[in-house]
Amino acid sequence: MSRITVYTTDPCSFCARVKGLLSAHGLQFAEVNLTKDPGGRVELAARTGMLSFPQVIVDGELLGGFAEVQAAADSGRLDELRAA
Repeated sequence: MSRITVYTTDPCSFCARVKGLLSAHGLQFAEVNLTKDPGGRVELAARTGMLSFPQVIVDGELLGGFAEVQAAADSGRLDELRAA
């Protein structure tokens, strides 16, 4: 299974939707909630150059935010991540 990290903040409806999509596809993920972990903002910027939420990293590579995760779900890529 792929290693997935989700950078989130509170409140964030898109963050909740991304986590729901990943869970619905049987994917486990680590969450870095930037409301509770301000140092995570520096990590997020360093890893992705992004400061918007959510951001999803798969095996060290940026997948993207909600729109990209939804597209991955629609295309079957999320199911492929479970097998990887």
